[in-house]
Amino acid sequence: MSEFFSLSDCDVIGFDLDHTLCRYHLKETSRLIYESFARYLVEHKGFDPELLSLTPATWDFCFKGLVVDLEEGNLVKLAEDGTVLRATHGTTNLSTKDISKYYGPTREWKHFNSLNTSFTRSAKYYFYDNYFDLPGALLCGRVVDMLHKQGHKVTSDFWKDIVAAIDHNYNTSAFKEDAGTYFPSVKREPGRYLQPCSDAVKNWLQSMKNAGKVLLLITSSHSDYCRLICEHILGKDFEELFDVIITNALKPGFFSLVPMQRPFRTLVNDVEEREGLPSLDKPGWYSQGNWVHLQELLKTMTGKSEPKVAYFGDSMRSDMFPASSFGKWETVMIVEEMEGEGIPKSDAAISNEAQVEPLEKKGKFEEQGMKSPSAVSNQWGSYFVDVHRNEEGDEETQKLTWCSQCIHKYSTVAIPSVEHIADLPLDFKFPRFSPDKPCTTGYYPRPPDSLVKWCESQS
Repeated sequence: MSEFFSLSDCDVIGFDLDHTLCRYHLKETSRLIYESFARYLVEHKGFDPELLSLTPATWDFCFKGLVVDLEEGNLVKLAEDGTVLRATHGTTNLSTKDISKYYGPTREWKHFNSLNTSFTRSAKYYFYDNYFDLPGALLCGRVVDMLHKQGHKVTSDFWKDIVAAIDHNYNTSAFKEDAGTYFPSVKREPGRYLQPCSDAVKNWLQSMKNAGKVLLLITSSHSDYCRLICEHILGKDFEELFDVIITNALKPGFFSLVPMQRPFRTLVNDVEEREGLPSLDKPGWYSQGNWVHLQELLKTMTGKSEPKVAYFGDSMRSDMFPASSFGKWETVMIVEEMEGEGIPKSDAAISNEAQVEPLEKKGKFEEQGMKSPSAVSNQWGSYFVDVHRNEEGDEETQKLTWCSQCIHKYSTVAIPSVEHIADLPLDFKFPRFSPDKPCTTGYYPRPPDSLVKWCESQS
């Protein structure tokens, strides 16, 4: 395999939508998602209304890459070998002694092998790896705090209520029915939550079409929400940019459910046809579906028996791991945390943000320092490397996080946003991640600060 990756070598280029092609105003969206979940718990499940009260400082807890241990009521940050780097019970930090009490002297998390090799969901844990459910980590912590405060025993039963809140707000019919808090809010003020794509990104997509590439859009969002987003970020004619649009893709099952794959379905007025399609024989807009039938269509469209596909996404569980493991696709991971660690925003993104501000100007949360979920957390540290000082404060240890290891293992390249590469020529050669290369090789335009420091400490 070449040590470089280039889009010009690919026959097909696919994109996830949310937090990939579409960037969100993370502070605004996170507040909305948290409120959507918490309001359901208060209004439908009888939880204390105090759940709805947040201070700006509370958001430091919101950190991508955490695993909630449903058996213990803990949230844990894992090292590359599955040991527990940091943990909280509710939102309260656990001491070294407490962590050993829960996870033994070696601090091994017993479900690591299952999560690490399959990324499947479990009744015993939940992995927070995307911004759509990330505010739920904060909610979990606060629910556990509240159960303790009220003198209740913490069991995994609270998770059923959290799942019900997620289903209520993100159900495929919720957009159409104006149900929950999330979809009605985004429909009412899309500019408050969605960042339109810059002209650079639109021209980049068009240049790939002009170069004869097949362009895919594959999202687990339902078709009506997809249309709202795409019209806002790309314009009314967005469908002309893509050869195949797949909504309600139900990733990661889209890639992994082989041979029991879901059939593709056609849509009429955003309603799925009852009968599934036996195969996919032409470009268009479809719902659900599976990688096997899509791959057959791509062979026909490209005239190649093994078309080379690159896929951009932001979720390790839904995008990177299944697309690379099952589809054998090249994968480009969007890692916004890179911008929280020394990578400046692209010129296109900065000029775009200057033109399109959220409808709500900076309010009390921003003035008082609400942390973006993509920024380094005081409580949890870096997404890429965990740094600890001993009790005397004179010795520092650095360990790679499990998330950092996964990026290196399942991604071809990692970038902070598509804006960062939109001005590059299609034949630009990106150094790719490789098992025999340092873990910093594969990040563009450069590795995050914490990884650079970690590499220096190893030499």
